[in-house]
Amino acid sequence: MIILAIESSCDETAVAITKDGELLANVISSQVDVHKKYGGVMPEVASRLHAENIGVCLKEALERANLSFEDVDYFAVTEGPGLVGCLHVGVTAAKTLSLIYDKPLIPVHHLAGHIYACEYVGELKFPLLAVVVSGGNTELVYMKKHLSYKIVGETKDDAVGECYDKVARVLGLPYPGGLPIDQRARVGKPTYKLPIPHREKGTYDFSYSGLKTAVINLVHNLEQKDEEVNVNDMCASFQEVAIKMVVDRTLAAARDLGVKQIVLAGGVSANSYLRERVVEELKNFSIEVLIPPLWCTTDNAAMIAKVAEHLIKEGVRGELSLSPDPNLRLAE
Repeated sequence: MIILAIESSCDETAVAITKDGELLANVISSQVDVHKKYGGVMPEVASRLHAENIGVCLKEALERANLSFEDVDYFAVTEGPGLVGCLHVGVTAAKTLSLIYDKPLIPVHHLAGHIYACEYVGELKFPLLAVVVSGGNTELVYMKKHLSYKIVGETKDDAVGECYDKVARVLGLPYPGGLPIDQRARVGKPTYKLPIPHREKGTYDFSYSGLKTAVINLVHNLEQKDEEVNVNDMCASFQEVAIKMVVDRTLAAARDLGVKQIVLAGGVSANSYLRERVVEELKNFSIEVLIPPLWCTTDNAAMIAKVAEHLIKEGVRGELSLSPDPNLRLAE
């Protein structure tokens, strides 16, 4: 079974090819350097770059796998969520290939891809709790079996990754903000007092807007007083609160739901402090932790191919009338 998968939900144009679960090619064309000057992704620019890059990525993936389009059995593609213009490029490419070569089309949910990326390092064991943390999402997803998703906790405002990016901007750090804040926090101390959002009883939801605003206001107040902002200490103070929120909600939900495994997923799962804290907190519990390889934490098509393997077994197929859904819910 040969699957060619396409991912174009945000600012990476990606194509991967798998054969019976083995990854033969994983090509990613990142736009990060282009969007740095804007401090975030510019949707129109991203869409145009996807259109320019998709053909090149397809060609390179086939060359790496030493295959042709005729050899492919299934074409998988990210259906949503994401930026609508960006999604359109990938969906149009996959539909075109499916039509030309008369092969099935497999629509895949982007966040499911992040969860199933962990299958490149281990087996998913159910019931499990997936911690999906990225620039656009912060969700706790309960899975009792393959392809079964129940969102038990989510952010009520900003995503944790978005919060990292905005804090990095006010501190004069480069975009995306996750890595530079993580690195600076390593050499800093949590000396600044920041508010810790309270968890409402009976929920595992998140809220990051208050923390983001507190950092921005504190930095502006210090600057107005001509006081120097210790960037390393501010990063350490922010990261301690931001990651504590993820860990606390995750542990509470995992214990209450009686899961066998916790799966980290999404771009923020690359955060070294998050990885350390989750492993440390769970060492006295009989709950396994599955952490994706760093190469599979950012957007890629290899993770889309993994989900497609399971969808194919379940007989899921997409129609050529398929349209991207920028607001597609995982539970759908």
